[in-house]
Amino acid sequence: MTNDKSYFFCGIGGSGMLPLASILRGRGFTVAGSDRALDQGRTADKFEWLRGQGIAIFPQDGSGVTDKTQILVASAAVEDTVPDVMASQRLGLERMTRPELLASLFNAARRSIGVAGTSGKSTVTGMIGWILHDCGLDPTVMNGAVMKNFISDETPFASALVGQGDDFVSEVDESDGSIALYEPDIAILNNVSLDHKSMEELRELFGAFLGRAGKAIVNIDDSESARLAEGLAPGRRCTFGFGDSDADIYGSNIVEAPLSVAFDVREREENYRVELAVPGRHNAANALAALAAARACDIPLDKAAASIGCFQGLRRRFEIVGTAGGATVIDDFGHNPDKIAATLRTLHAFPGRLLVFFQPHGYGPLRKMGAELVDCFAGNLTEEDRLILCDPVYFGGTTNRNVGSGSIIDGVVAAGRQAEHIPDRDACGARLATLAQPGDRILIMGARDDTLSTFAAEILDRIEQQRTD
Repeated sequence: MTNDKSYFFCGIGGSGMLPLASILRGRGFTVAGSDRALDQGRTADKFEWLRGQGIAIFPQDGSGVTDKTQILVASAAVEDTVPDVMASQRLGLERMTRPELLASLFNAARRSIGVAGTSGKSTVTGMIGWILHDCGLDPTVMNGAVMKNFISDETPFASALVGQGDDFVSEVDESDGSIALYEPDIAILNNVSLDHKSMEELRELFGAFLGRAGKAIVNIDDSESARLAEGLAPGRRCTFGFGDSDADIYGSNIVEAPLSVAFDVREREENYRVELAVPGRHNAANALAALAAARACDIPLDKAAASIGCFQGLRRRFEIVGTAGGATVIDDFGHNPDKIAATLRTLHAFPGRLLVFFQPHGYGPLRKMGAELVDCFAGNLTEEDRLILCDPVYFGGTTNRNVGSGSIIDGVVAAGRQAEHIPDRDACGARLATLAQPGDRILIMGARDDTLSTFAAEILDRIEQQRTD
């Protein structure tokens, strides 16, 4: 790639598009973009920050697509009727998807580190990025979430880090099959479970990803991942886990606290205590993956363990919004059964009722994993907990909407748990504030909608207002 190329991002504010645009701009490329959210008046501060990086932002009306040398970066799902796409077609522009562009950067790196799996990708990517940065390797990091360690007044949306070192760390996505584009020097596989594709498709995609890697780091506590690791040559394979003391990176003696977790890590004869500043057994497993990746980069285990203890977490990953009237509001990205279950288990390790709000991230995912979501909520909520669902995220288009949130609620109620379907999200917020009691944890869950964080803060304000009325 040469710096004389110019890129126009259709949907530049997306969680996968913004960091990629930031990396290109940080490397000296000309970058511009548009976003439907900007046109709709949502998350204006994000677009103002992009402008501050020297990225031109346009309405999504085709007005920013004017140069035949531009490359249009747009999801394959973006309709040809979108004005930016129509303008690009008139000019005959080259078009790339986000994964195609990311893979071209990733594969060109001196050392590429790809993080895969159904759950935990963003956290493990952030952990690895922080360890490498803290240990002086100056990596480039591409993440789908804002990494708190890298937030500053100049970088409030730090989902990317532009470094000058050899390493390019990125999460890689299996949901659209684009994981097949990546040629990792180091591949990490956290877990394999149902999400966007069938298990057969996932096994093929993840197995091939590991097969292309110079070094494959695999969670053997996850049965599907362990099975995929069996076909790898021992010299190319590194295993991690808590369940098998023969793992190359072995964790033990987990101690949970409400906002942290600690454990021992062992590699051969070396043994260190790790104290994480993020909670949950799932984050202990994420940390083992990151420590294994650090060792593959020749960072001593003691230094990696010390660095990861300073990892502050990601935005919208068990993020405490605040406490009002004795109730604590937590903002979380959980949107598939594994992620949701991990967060619910973390909270239920300590006393207190849960008021859980979930906004499904689309109608398609409900059709794909509706039964699994019902089982997840029914199995991880107690009789005193309350679950509230609004209608799924829908920003327009022709998606099939015949399966909605009501079907999930019906299944959870049939399993003996308290659950409500309130179609309007604002009405859900009012309901949660009314239900809130001292000691409750109010959990806001969902993906693909930046306004969920605002919604969580508004609930906190509602509860505070109720106290003063």
